[in-house]
Amino acid sequence: MDPEQELTALRRQIQHHDYCYYVLAQPEISDFEYDQLYRRLEKIEHAHPHLVTPDSPTQRVSGQPTKIFKTVEHRSPMLSLSNTYSEEELVDFDRRIRSLLGDDVYEYVTELKIDGIAISLLYEAGLFIRGVTRGDGVSGDEVTTNLRTIRSLPLRIYHAGGVPDTMEIRGEVFLDRKTFERVNAQRYQNEEPLFANPRNSAAGTMKLQDARVVDERGLSLFCYQMIDYSGKTGSRRHLDSLDLLRAYGFPVNPFTQACKTIDDVIKYCRQWESKRQDLPYEIDGVVIKLDDLSQRDKLGSTAKSPRWAIAYKFRPGQVQTRLRRIIWQVGRTGTVTPVAELDPVQLAGTTVSRATLHNPDEIERKDIREGDTVFIEKGGDIIPKVVGVQIDLRDRNSLPYFIPGECPVCGTKLKRIPDEAALKCPNFNCPMQVKRRIGHYASRAAMDIEGLGEAIIELLVQNGLIQDAGDLYALKQEQLEGLEGMGKVSASNLLKAIAISKEQTLNRLIFALGIPYIGATAARNLAAHFGDLDTFMKTDVTDLEAVEGVGTKMAESIVQFFRQKENLLVIRKLQEAGVRFRQEQQTEGDRLKDMVFVITGTLPSMSREEAQELIRRYGGKVVSAVSNRTDYVVAGEKAGSKLDKARKLGVAVIDEANLLSMLG
Repeated sequence: MDPEQELTALRRQIQHHDYCYYVLAQPEISDFEYDQLYRRLEKIEHAHPHLVTPDSPTQRVSGQPTKIFKTVEHRSPMLSLSNTYSEEELVDFDRRIRSLLGDDVYEYVTELKIDGIAISLLYEAGLFIRGVTRGDGVSGDEVTTNLRTIRSLPLRIYHAGGVPDTMEIRGEVFLDRKTFERVNAQRYQNEEPLFANPRNSAAGTMKLQDARVVDERGLSLFCYQMIDYSGKTGSRRHLDSLDLLRAYGFPVNPFTQACKTIDDVIKYCRQWESKRQDLPYEIDGVVIKLDDLSQRDKLGSTAKSPRWAIAYKFRPGQVQTRLRRIIWQVGRTGTVTPVAELDPVQLAGTTVSRATLHNPDEIERKDIREGDTVFIEKGGDIIPKVVGVQIDLRDRNSLPYFIPGECPVCGTKLKRIPDEAALKCPNFNCPMQVKRRIGHYASRAAMDIEGLGEAIIELLVQNGLIQDAGDLYALKQEQLEGLEGMGKVSASNLLKAIAISKEQTLNRLIFALGIPYIGATAARNLAAHFGDLDTFMKTDVTDLEAVEGVGTKMAESIVQFFRQKENLLVIRKLQEAGVRFRQEQQTEGDRLKDMVFVITGTLPSMSREEAQELIRRYGGKVVSAVSNRTDYVVAGEKAGSKLDKARKLGVAVIDEANLLSMLG
């Protein structure tokens, strides 16, 4: 056997034994025999370095530290799931599904909700190309080198039936309980801070720049979704796609179950809520999904989450402690929220000294008072909150808590927001609002101004150098050098970072403006739809509601935002400073100007994303749902419910050839 043939055989053998050991937990050979195979592989590769390939088991761990994790846009958004702690709300979810699907028969798939870090894995021709964290759902950090250290992740897929040309696998990276305990024991010996829980440990590990340290940590992986961009597999049910993932060699959680009714779903949730501690890894709930993929397409998604899935979260544990006092925090939009300062207490692996009280109505409804003994739990196992009061332990001289009528920062009279429980400080120039707005503008998800953190913003505002984000671009070197703790180099670096932010994309700018209810995903859709800030600012509620993921409340918020003279002043400063106001994209003309398209099915020669970009380059708009405003539906192979709806509404249906013909 020549060296190349032997290397191929060895790599496939080692991958097979990795699968048996790390995925099935059923090793077929001893550790000694495995080591012999691995050493033989290393020996041949050392003698023939030109035959080393990226998918070789010897290449899992990079010897070079990663200096920076670049941001990568997801090919398809990684939406978050809506969630509930209530069985009644699961029944309501089922009622909505039944209403939306009409007479269609449907079934659910239930999966354990692994408490880890969501990731996306890209494969081309069966080779692992790239791994990205979920991030904000639109883009995340590329962590390929760290993910390659996970032994259960196949670097190349071998399958007799072939594999899709391009596919994306989504899953959850986590640390099991024993590994977490081992990692914390090592950190204790090294006098390093201990991780609070396995999820924090996995998140911290994923951010490490040295893959060798990541490899030592011992991350694990479960995969739960496959997106076949080439359309080869033809899977129409979620359970079938999971079976295919197993056949490809991916680790899939063994406790996934089909459920015919919502009663079966609830039974599954109850079963695992009582058995969760029996698992070797942490779970924080159950994910419920429609099994039929065409029914998922029919239901679609909101801007934040799919309509066809929900997460049932297990109730966290509770502890008691004393509420010392209630303080009030002012947000960037003026919303004033109460926070409880507590006697420190251990909860779910962390020390809790503060907890949210949500809003004034919650304080009054629960009759929460300073000095009370209160029950604390972590919402979603993350955010501590006060859930109740131990009334029989209350001091007899205790008085009901008085809700403040003035802003705790600027003293302005607070207002109640109609139809909401929140209080609001109406003073646009409230110092805390000013600092929070500037901080949001400079944040990583917005204009990403490196070095402009809370302390520097505080310094700039206190010294009267800035009053809003527009003032950042008028700062001078000599002004900064005169500030406490700010030297020549740090001042120069900050000014460079501010200057670089002028070239950020339009969607980042829209998000950075801090329009209430407009998150990163909505900002991206708005930027793609309108193309420039001036057009966006002049639009009305009706046109805004035509944008994917933008509802009435969001549209009204946008219109109101651009009616405020203070906001317009900031925008004028940004424009005068040269901040980019247009969505920079290649254009080929206006042949499709003002035409609205929906793309469904698999096209012969291009992906949906490529077709969308092509339409936009010629002036057209692409939306996800078919409506009376749709001009054309571009239908490919296996077009689903969108094609049926187009025919019912009388919308013109064309194929890829027709589209290309329209473009000349």
